[in-house]
Amino acid sequence: MPRFFKRLFKFPQMDFEMAIWEMINLIIAPKKVFRSIYYHKQTKNTWHRPDPSFTYLLSFFLLLTSLAWGLAYAHGFSHILRISLVFIFIHFLALSLLIATLFYFLVGRLLGPGVKGLPMRRRRGQGLFNMGNMEQGGGGEEQLEFGYCWDVAIRAFVPVWVFLYAVQFLFMPVVASKYWLSLLLGNSLYLLALNYYFIITFLGYNALPFLHHTELLLAPIAVCTILWIASLFGLNIPKHFAPVLWAGVNLKV
Repeated sequence: MPRFFKRLFKFPQMDFEMAIWEMINLIIAPKKVFRSIYYHKQTKNTWHRPDPSFTYLLSFFLLLTSLAWGLAYAHGFSHILRISLVFIFIHFLALSLLIATLFYFLVGRLLGPGVKGLPMRRRRGQGLFNMGNMEQGGGGEEQLEFGYCWDVAIRAFVPVWVFLYAVQFLFMPVVASKYWLSLLLGNSLYLLALNYYFIITFLGYNALPFLHHTELLLAPIAVCTILWIASLFGLNIPKHFAPVLWAGVNLKV
């Protein structure tokens, strides 16, 4: 992470083209993104990619969507500014930092090497891309990097931004209506966004050959699906959990 902060303001060194490519493929082919990270590991000998371009770009897209939400539902410039700050610094950066920290300690300890009580452990070379003996010459047993946890967390946020900040905004007048089909559409957006989030998280950690039983990271998908089915009996999720509501703005639908 220190290299990440050192490059925060070195914009000519940032690869925004790569960041855009990653964002597109995180939606249509997320496995490609972590394959590129595997190649980065081979050349740079680190899983973490200390390039702030992805963080800047997603923050910029959140700024654009916050302006759209603010112009549609807020009253005055101060409310629009508040939405922008909440979207970027609370929803995205703070939440991603919290999740990265939790995963750094929990995944490393519960799914890492040397953990007792987990049968049928994955042998070296059984990662997402069958990386074989890539650890040879690396100077010993690999450790989970906090920077990589951050990389996974911010990349997993992309489908959340797409479905809950962009698509939901476009369909908000529809999904917030009183019809059951509107409830189905709106609640399905949340199911899709959250399941995408957990799938990308799983792919990110499953790419590491020294972690084991990463399929456990897919367990929340079952929970989300059960809650989604239960919500179809009358709970309109967008009306209660739309991103703009967490910024203190009421919906005008």
